[in-house]
This record gives sequence, C-alpha cells and structure tokens, in this order.
Amino acid sequence: MVVELVAAGAALVSAGVVYVAAAARVVKQYERGVVFRLGKLRPEVRGPGLTLIVPGIDRIRKVNMQIVTMPVPGQEGITRDNVTVRVDAVVYFKVTSPAEAVVRVEDYRFAVSQMAQTSLRSIIGKSELDDLLSDREKLNQGLELMIDSPAVEWGVTIDRVEIKDVSLPETMKRSMARQAEADRERRARVINADAELQASKKLAEAAREMSEQPAALQLRLLQTVVAVAAEKNSTLVLPFPVELLRFLERAQQQLPAAPSPEKGTGPPARGTGQE
Repeated sequence: MVVELVAAGAALVSAGVVYVAAAARVVKQYERGVVFRLGKLRPEVRGPGLTLIVPGIDRIRKVNMQIVTMPVPGQEGITRDNVTVRVDAVVYFKVTSPAEAVVRVEDYRFAVSQMAQTSLRSIIGKSELDDLLSDREKLNQGLELMIDSPAVEWGVTIDRVEIKDVSLPETMKRSMARQAEADRERRARVINADAELQASKKLAEAAREMSEQPAALQLRLLQTVVAVAAEKNSTLVLPFPVELLRFLERAQQQLPAAPSPEKGTGPPARGTGQE
C-alpha cells in the first residue's frame, strides 16, 4: 500500500513538472506577451518574467518593445521642378500597444516598411530639389506625419524619420557645379567693384584735402620715394609733379620775344681799298 502511494505521488510530481515545463514561458524585459486562448485574445498582456499558460489551449506571442531602426530602400521619383532623384531614408519606430500590433496587422514591420516607401515617393513628388537638399528637417517632419497617421491604428508609434541621402544624375551635378562657380564669380566681381568704389571715394577725399594744402602733395611724393628706395632697387623712378610742368609752361609763355634784326642793317663791311 505504501509503495503504491509513493508511486502515485511520484507520478503526480512528474506530471506537475511536465505541466509546468510545458506551461512556463519566459518574457524578456524588452518584450511583452500577447496570449490567445482557443484563438481568442486574452485582455491581459503578460509582462517580463516567468509566466504560465495552459498547454495546448493557450498560445503566446512575444512582441519586441524596443525602438526598431528600419532602413527605407532608395526610392526614385521626379520632383516638382522635373528633376529625377533617388532618395533613401531611415525610420525609427516602436510598438506601444502589443495587442493591436498583433491583431490589427499581419506583420507590422512589413506594413511600416511599405508605408515608409510610399510616403517617401509622395514626398519626392511634392517637393522641389532645393527643398530636398537644404530643407530636410521640414521634409522629415512631413514624412514622419504621413507614416505615423496609419501606424497609430496598428499600435505603432513613429519616433522619427531621417532622409539619409539624395542622389542626383551626373548631368545635374555638373549643372549645379557650374551654377555654384558662376555664383562665386559674381560675388567676387561685386566685392571687387565695391572695393573700387570705396577706394575711389577715399582717393577723391584725399585729393580734396591735398588741393587745400599743396605741401601735402610734396610730402606724399617724398613718402613714395622713400617706399620705393626701401626695396633696394637699382633703378629709382622719380615721379615729376604735373604742377611744376604747368608752371614752367606758363613761365615760357610769359617771356618777352627776342628782337629780330632789320633788313639793310648789319656790321660795316670791311673795305678792300688799294694803297
């Protein structure tokens, strides 16, 4: 009798161990467990740790709650200003409602990927090339809103969307390079013209000052000679003041004309008389 009781107890213990082993499930810290009992969703979501289900009746599906980084394959499209570009992006999202992510959509990862590709093509068609190259922050926000609207119903929240790269045709790259070069040349010419204008104003102001003080021109001349001589040149070019030339010209014009000899007058001729 005792042996039978011991055998029955051992059998119960073995059956209990087998049941616990079949019913025990471990849910990790970053996961949540969604339980289906005979195909019907159970209201409670199993948290991290050890949890038990009814073997053969319950089925548990674990959902990752971490932020998922999903690259969006490059999408080709034509911008609003008729430029063909290829744009790729990356989407960061996470599951906020495990039950809805399992029940409402067959594969929420695939759904988010397809929605991201469709939204990216739509953004390309609505934007201009300059916006894709310079105003990416605004496009990222618009792309995030387009993906997040349907994803909320799937129990998924879009954390952020980033446009990674914009690939342009080679012809467009060369055209943009020529445009940038022409723009830099234009700015250089404008700067040079502005410098010439400022220099001319300063020279005009200096000329007015020197016209009031004639000695200043001589001092400036001496400074120029000193600057040239400091270079240890073998040839020294000395500028000649134009005012001095004009003074000599006026003095030449004011000199009296020399008297010309009259006809029939002259030194007495030497005679050749005969003795």
